[in-house]
Formats: sequence, structure tokens, C-alpha cells
Amino acid sequence: MSPSRGNSSESPGLLLTFKALLERRLSNSTLRQLTISPADSVDFSSNDYLSLAPSPSFQSAFQKELAALQPTFPIGSTGSRLLDGNSSYAENLEREIAAFHNAPAALLFNSGFEANVGIFSCIPQPGDVIIYDEYIHASVHDGMRLSRAKSCKAFAHNSIADFRKVLQSFIDADPLLITGKSNVIIAVESVYSMDGDTCPLKEFVSSVESMLPAGNGYIIVDEAHSTGVFGQDGRGFVSALGMEDRIFARLHTFGKALACNGAAVLCPPLMKQYLVNYARSLIYTTSLSYPSLASIKAVYRLMKEGQINPLQSQLWATIRTFHSRLDALAKKSPPQLLRTFDEAPKSQILALLTSRPRSLAKYCQKHGYIVRAIVPPTVPAGAERVRVCLHASTTEEELEGLLQRIEEWVETKRLELEHPAEARPKAML
Repeated sequence: MSPSRGNSSESPGLLLTFKALLERRLSNSTLRQLTISPADSVDFSSNDYLSLAPSPSFQSAFQKELAALQPTFPIGSTGSRLLDGNSSYAENLEREIAAFHNAPAALLFNSGFEANVGIFSCIPQPGDVIIYDEYIHASVHDGMRLSRAKSCKAFAHNSIADFRKVLQSFIDADPLLITGKSNVIIAVESVYSMDGDTCPLKEFVSSVESMLPAGNGYIIVDEAHSTGVFGQDGRGFVSALGMEDRIFARLHTFGKALACNGAAVLCPPLMKQYLVNYARSLIYTTSLSYPSLASIKAVYRLMKEGQINPLQSQLWATIRTFHSRLDALAKKSPPQLLRTFDEAPKSQILALLTSRPRSLAKYCQKHGYIVRAIVPPTVPAGAERVRVCLHASTTEEELEGLLQRIEEWVETKRLELEHPAEARPKAML
């Protein structure tokens, strides 16, 4: 892996530093690479949970929306929204999204990452604190690093007890939090992308409301992995719980189950106006193009018409079937090779816990089933796993094929554990 010198103005010392860092990752088996899955492979990895990306009905709705736009709308966005990139089409779409999710206002962003950076960099005021789940997305961390918050502190994943402990420590240290003159921003996700578990949101809300009676606790929920999958017509996790009025802000992204790109922050109108003035990831970026907006409008039309409800039902049936069979397989497997979480899955993301995630993932991929190994630092040491994402279009045959490959791998590795001296050099990696 020899880096190109490129432009003569580039520092060879800097390139050598890049080379050393990349080689260190390679030696630690943590080097990231851009890959393309074979066309004939079976998808158990992507975020296309409702299988809308190749859906003829979605493609037809998108094409109709594009046709209705022409020829009065340009293809490009032409600029940032604060300059020339805004339009009545974008503003009407924001109103439709807000109404669909039972929110007072919505503000479009180019991605969920940019939305989180914008929110957490500018919402906290001097003297405010941020409390966040230890598994919160990297984009929130980037936003917090740019913020003016006095302090940012994590609590143990999904632990109400630890959350209350962290919050109480801030309250004890700062009387302004009790009087409401300083604020607490709380960052959680509805569905966590590595474990596939859901946030105990009702308990968090009750704790915040009881411990901060001045009303200065503001919960922000990232709904990236629940949009389209949870709630009536895919309205999301917060809507499924009927808690829209008790959550300060929600982030819905369109690049996963909705098969588009972009995101929307659901929030009070005053917060929307504030973000337009202070969120640099919105102010200084070119706005979404008209084709992107049209795809979002088209998929929301499908949702409003109830056309994704059969897809939701099929997805949840697949989740139950796969978990039942996987759990049975795990119970007869050595725990170091395969185990699952004790409780039933809460979402379409399942974890195959194993001490050899790369080996299992590689074996499945070799046989045409695309799954991904997840290792530290993405997950804690000892929590290595193969991540499986289920989809509405996943067939019984595809489920059975993946389970057979997993069982074959477990049996091969079991024999190696029981008879290490007899393990052949060419055994599966």
C-alpha cells in the first residue's frame, strides 16, 4: 500500500503519516474498505428495511412526482436554502412531514448526520449540560464537540438508574438546573443500530419530568432506524408510544427504510427558526435537489395512503420467524461461537454474538449472504457480533439459507474446539 505523491505541494511527511496509520489499522484488522456486494447475493446487511429501494410502486410514485414537477422546476437545488435553494415545494413538503408525524414544524436537512451536528452544536446554551446514551451515534458526538455546553456526560446504555444518577449529579452541582435557568439536553435513539434494542422512552420522560420540575429537560430522539418501521403508517417510535407532545425534538431520516436521502427535524416552530439562523450544517450547505425532494414526497404519499403497512407486517413476521429459529440454533451451540440476547428482538436489527465475528461473516458472504462483522471499538470488547438486518422482501428460502450457513459454520468450529489437533490447515477462516 504505497501512497501516491500526487501534487508536489503535498507534504511527503504527512502522506507517510497516513500510510503508517492505515498500515496500523490493517495489522489490527480494522482497516475500512469500500466494497460492492455481488449482484446475486442476498441482502442481510442494508438499511433498506421495507425493501422500497427496488420497489416498482415506489419507483412509479417517484416518476409521477418528477413528471408533475417538469418543466417548471430545475433539476438542481441552485444553492443553500438561505440564498437561492429554498422553494415553496420544500416548504410545503416540510408542512406535510410535520402533519404526518403530528409535530408542530419540520425542517429538512441533507442527512441525519448533518442534522445531528447542527442540533447539538447550536441548541445547548452556555451553562447547559448534555446527557447522552453511551451508544449514541457518532454525529451527536461531533455536534457536542462543537457545542457551548458546559458539560457532556454519557450514561450506561438504556439504564434509567444510571441516567438518574448522572442527572442528579448535575443537579447537585448546579442549582440553576433546579430553578430552570440552565437546561439539560438529553440525547437518545429510538432504535440502536448495533444491538437493535429500543429506548425505554416512557421511563426516561417520567424521570426528566419528575427530576426537572421547572420543565428545563429537553429530550431529543433520533428515529433513524424506526422511521417507516414503527408506528401507524410508519410514523415512528415516538408516535407509536403516543408521546409526541412530551418530546422536544425528533430526527427522522429518509435514507434507511424510506429509500431516499435527507432528514427532517421535528420541533417547535421557534426551534426551527433558531436552527435556520444558527445551525451551520444547514446554513452553509447546498440544499436538497428537486429529485431528492420529489422522492421524499413520493414515499410520504405511499405512507399516508397506507401502502407500506403490508410491508411493515411482513417485516415483523420475518423478525419473529428468524429470531425463533436463530434462538433454537444458539441454544445448542457453544456460547463462544454463537449466542443471542435473552429477550425477543425489539426491531429489525439482530446481533449474532460470537467471539469470531469475522470468520462467521466471511463464511456467510462466501456463500452469498451479505452480513457484517462488528468489532471493537464500534462495540465494546466482549460484545463482538455479526449484525443481521432483516427486510420486508426477505423470503423463507433466504432465511433458511442463512440459518443453514450459520449452522454449518458453528459445527465446523465446534469440531475445531473439541479436536484442535485434528483441525485441518485449510479449515474455514
